Amino acid sequence: METRHLKIFVAVYKYRSFTKAAEKLYTSQPTVSEHIQNLETHLSCRLFDRLGRTILPTGEAELLYSRARKILDDLQQLEEDISTSKKSVAGKLVIGASTIPGTYLLPRIAAKFKQNFSTISFEIRINDSAQIIKAVSNNDIYLAVVGAKTNEKKVNFTRFGHDQLVLAGAAEAGVQPTISMDELCTLPFITREEGSGTRKSIESFLARKQLGLGNLNICATLGSSAAVKEAIKANLGVSVISKRAITDELKSGQLQQIDVEGLEMERFFYIVTPSKRTLPNHYQLFMDTILAQHS
Repeated sequence: METRHLKIFVAVYKYRSFTKAAEKLYTSQPTVSEHIQNLETHLSCRLFDRLGRTILPTGEAELLYSRARKILDDLQQLEEDISTSKKSVAGKLVIGASTIPGTYLLPRIAAKFKQNFSTISFEIRINDSAQIIKAVSNNDIYLAVVGAKTNEKKVNFTRFGHDQLVLAGAAEAGVQPTISMDELCTLPFITREEGSGTRKSIESFLARKQLGLGNLNICATLGSSAAVKEAIKANLGVSVISKRAITDELKSGQLQQIDVEGLEMERFFYIVTPSKRTLPNHYQLFMDTILAQHS
């Protein structure tokens, strides 16, 4: 049974005329007759008695009419609901993030977004870049923001903005404001855990100098930027960290930025989305907002 059969049946029932139904549906009378005949064949019953120029619904037509109207009404409501959903900006946004964008970038963007769309609520799930990208790949979340790409094939990476990484040490560490790569390799160095976007960036920067983490004097491996920052402040060692994470400490003099000769450390952020899923409207609008603010 097809929807167009039901639409034509309802019109014929309502107007008690094949000709009138054809006029209302902007089609021909033979087309209306053919669809009614097909419906009668499908249901194995007569729906209208033809009495000369008059037609009357049968008992089966009386039974079908109320059900057909409900089906057509439900279909129309479904179309309207989907249309509304496509345009609505409401509900919960569950956003994945690696440490730096989740702590220092997304809260400000979320606050501004909520000013425009007050019915939105946020949940920001923070983990290292590899775990967050895996969550998007597994369709656990629609959208994430990370500080490094991986080779994951089931997601799309959209680049935006940039982040400056700096070598930082405690003010009392006694390290010169500018050092060489050789001097860097002698300092006690704090690194991030496997899967961290910052660690991946450090490895990339070192590779440009034909070096690796094995060339550094690693004294500790820590699982978050906050832990790294506290370890630097305690003078455990130096580390490469996002400048966003230590802005206050640099201003207060607790930490110092150390320049490394010939080493520029900038990276991009990436929005991660599933490659084969359509973003709900409020997620797409949030993604558009991020890109517009960091174009």
